Amino acid sequence: MCSDLRFAVAVFLGLLQASASLATDGPVSARRVVSLNPSLSQILLELDAREVLVGVDAFSKQLRPELAALPSVGGLFDPSLEAVVALEPDLVVLVPSVEQRDFRGRLDALGVRTVGFRNIGFEEVLGNIESLGALVGRAPDATRRITAIRATRSAVERAVATRERVRCVVVLQRDPVFVAGGESFIDEMLKSAGCDNLARELGDGYPRAALEWLVSAAPDAILDMSLDVAGAGAIDYWERWPTLPAVANRRVVRLDAELVTMPGPALDRALRSLARALQGEAIDAAIDAKLAEATE
Repeated sequence: MCSDLRFAVAVFLGLLQASASLATDGPVSARRVVSLNPSLSQILLELDAREVLVGVDAFSKQLRPELAALPSVGGLFDPSLEAVVALEPDLVVLVPSVEQRDFRGRLDALGVRTVGFRNIGFEEVLGNIESLGALVGRAPDATRRITAIRATRSAVERAVATRERVRCVVVLQRDPVFVAGGESFIDEMLKSAGCDNLARELGDGYPRAALEWLVSAAPDAILDMSLDVAGAGAIDYWERWPTLPAVANRRVVRLDAELVTMPGPALDRALRSLARALQGEAIDAAIDAKLAEATE
């Protein structure tokens, strides 16, 4: 794997595993915000709060063209204290890794206001949308986004309720294999979309899995979200193990990693994507019908 790809995969897994406790001093309408995490940057964009952002991490700039003109304050794991302070923010938002927890302490020592967000569970992500909306004066927009996500989740669950559940594995990286385990927003979405997540037995979060385990687990579906996609496509790659039921039944599906794994404002779209991958394209009509029923 090339060095750039290794970095991208490391960032990807780091984004998934980073967490911190939400700590606010009460509602504040922030006007100059630095975001140190792509999920938080995406929430602010979705809430039409682009104008409050004065700086973002380098990965946020890569993901969203709308942020390309903003100053970069460094990487997810090595932000620049000088770059952040020079922007004179009245708020810095982050989802710290070990490195960012230390960085947050240095900002606090300088009197720079920081807010950290825990984004492991589904409800925590919704709480982040609500809290960020309040902090930047976009509470109504946040409420609408949360309402839409909750409505879609309920509609997906009702649409798949009478269907046979699918024994599945979500692959986040192929070599070595990392998977989506239990107790995460991805795991919760899989459950809502009709998946029995076999990797829950490996532990919480995003554990490394032996290839032998995956073969013996014999998933009926493999949802491949790996970034290491150079060379073979998802189906071609997994066809090396033809005994896998997912391969034999042509249920290896390549999914957009950014959409499904980002703990941000698009959880409703991610739920639809997972439901289609597990249940087939026709599930969209069933989801729309359940959404219509809820509004009658």
